[in-house]
Amino acid sequence: MNDFRIGVNGLSRDEVPIAFDAVADDYDRLVAVNPGYHKHLRTSARRMQLPDRGAGLRLLDAGCGTGASTAALLSVAPKAEIVAVDGSAQMLARARAKPWPDSVRFVHSRIGNIDAAGVVGPFDGIFAAYLMRNLADPDSQLRAFAALLRPGAPLGVHEYSVAESRWARTVWNTVCRTIIVPAGWLLSRDATLYRHLQRSVVSFDSTSRFRERLRDNGYTAVCSETVPGWQHGIVHTFLATPNRTHNLDGDER
Repeated sequence: MNDFRIGVNGLSRDEVPIAFDAVADDYDRLVAVNPGYHKHLRTSARRMQLPDRGAGLRLLDAGCGTGASTAALLSVAPKAEIVAVDGSAQMLARARAKPWPDSVRFVHSRIGNIDAAGVVGPFDGIFAAYLMRNLADPDSQLRAFAALLRPGAPLGVHEYSVAESRWARTVWNTVCRTIIVPAGWLLSRDATLYRHLQRSVVSFDSTSRFRERLRDNGYTAVCSETVPGWQHGIVHTFLATPNRTHNLDGDER
């Protein structure tokens, strides 16, 4: 077991990639038993309204983990070039071991340093799944994403948010205590990351606060929608664009 200290908000942001390294071999097995996990990622990717199955587009998957979010992007934009980045070397190794078309490229880098890893814009869309609550400075990263996007291109954020709903917090904490943390321990004999998951979600922005954060950092057409199933009110899609207005259904307004 790794010697991590988990505070009230979870692990320190510097420790998160190391914690993911520790559970990478078992991570896919754990999320596989989460009803809707992959479907909800595809839902968020679809809500980005990427045109023409991605033909001619260049997309960034920010915080790709073992590739679940990459697969979600690929399902809605199979003709796009996808650059998938993650700060955990072991999670990225699991992703790279899966079959991918030549249009998908994986890069090991913390998201705040991708330029040093040779990842530069512009991009026609950025997808960030389960990333924002693990960043030390989400505001700076949102501004960096805006600078990487072509004019009018969407940012799609797929993230937990339970701060506005007592019911959502109760469901989330109950599922973590009875399923996620025990299952993480059984699979890897280390529940550090899963205890962090529980606490980081509870301490993250409410949906209204994160929408405000997006607006404060230069985005327009900011909107959000939750997902169906047991994670209704827990997992949300946030969409925004630096300078073009659209809603989750892709209608101009």
